[in-house]
Amino acid sequence: MEVKDSNGNILNDGDSVTLIKDLKVKGSSQVLKRGTVVKKIKLTDDADEVDCRINGSGIVLRTEFLKKNVIVL
Repeated sequence: MEVKDSNGNILNDGDSVTLIKDLKVKGSSQVLKRGTVVKKIKLTDDADEVDCRINGSGIVLRTEFLKKNVIVL
């Protein structure tokens, strides 16, 4: 199964991604701001979701709101 970000880049376990939109967290007053970098994502059984930790909380994010951080040498 291939998991892709909003731009069509393939995501792998351990990748770093950036949020492309402000997201409200359900059941909380917390808002994840656009541009937040999320490190060490984990792929799930669903191709549209990834598991990660932000500020010590485990959160599942939809891949449509993520952009892979690509290192250019």
